[in-house]
Amino acid sequence: MASVPSQSSPQAVPHEQVVIIGAGAAGLTAGIYTARANLSPVILAGLQPGGQMTITTDVENYPGFANVIQGPWLMTEMQSQAENVGARVIYDIVTAVDASSRPFVLSLDSGGQMTADTIILATGAQARWLGLESEQAFNGRGVSACATCDGFFYKGREVAVIGGGNTAVEEALYLANICEKVTLVHRRDTLRAEQIMQDRLLRNEKIEVLWNRQVAEVLGDDGGVSGLRLASTVGEAELEIAVHGMFVAIGHDPATAAFARVVDLDDEGYILAEKGGTRTSVSGIFAAGDCVDKIYRQAVTAAGMGCMAALDAERWLGEQE
Repeated sequence: MASVPSQSSPQAVPHEQVVIIGAGAAGLTAGIYTARANLSPVILAGLQPGGQMTITTDVENYPGFANVIQGPWLMTEMQSQAENVGARVIYDIVTAVDASSRPFVLSLDSGGQMTADTIILATGAQARWLGLESEQAFNGRGVSACATCDGFFYKGREVAVIGGGNTAVEEALYLANICEKVTLVHRRDTLRAEQIMQDRLLRNEKIEVLWNRQVAEVLGDDGGVSGLRLASTVGEAELEIAVHGMFVAIGHDPATAAFARVVDLDDEGYILAEKGGTRTSVSGIFAAGDCVDKIYRQAVTAAGMGCMAALDAERWLGEQE
């Protein structure tokens, strides 16, 4: 008699106490703290392990380093530290989260699933860029999306800020305290920033506004940015200006699309967390870093929030037991 082929049982879905989604400063710090609390966290690294710091070259404002360090190196060290204390990094992307029952169920881009008692969302945000080839070519060599991060490198020099909202005006005012001259380039003839911010900007003698202009090309050489070629949005002739740096301030996009129907988001897509904490609208799900914070957006504040989320998650797990 022929033998009946055995049917293999379905593969068990792995279960974790803590799953951290995102491997930037917030996610890796959360991994360090939850690992040291003996929670054996899994960090799902996603599309950009290391977050925005991996596209940042010179870092001079992260505490603990007397000399300038490189952003990618800092994130590699953070990941090594997290792994050394017991965190596990998995290079996969979360495509969906089912928070309708416990434990939470995470679907992965690889086709698998895992369950978790608690989740820390640390997926970050990405700066919007102009989309120019020359902008990409000079990224990190005179083109930046963070004045607070990189403004000091242009002390006493001339720079341009691109944009017309609150972020652009704030960046221009910040840079005016450092740079010799700041040119704000805006494609319209009015700013979208709050009136009080506009008044401060227009009163500042170190800031010039170029209306109805947009960047057509970033100019420079091996030494970095030397100027901008500006097109007119109202049919005037092109204009070239000499600057040593260009700061793009046209907004950020938080990486939260996969969680839109899981936790509450604001009208810009940022995760809403309790004031002064990291708890989201769903009990057991916490959020940290630039996917929550649209004000500071610094590696050090993201790391601080990652620590907070880890402590909140640890306390929450203790309460469930």
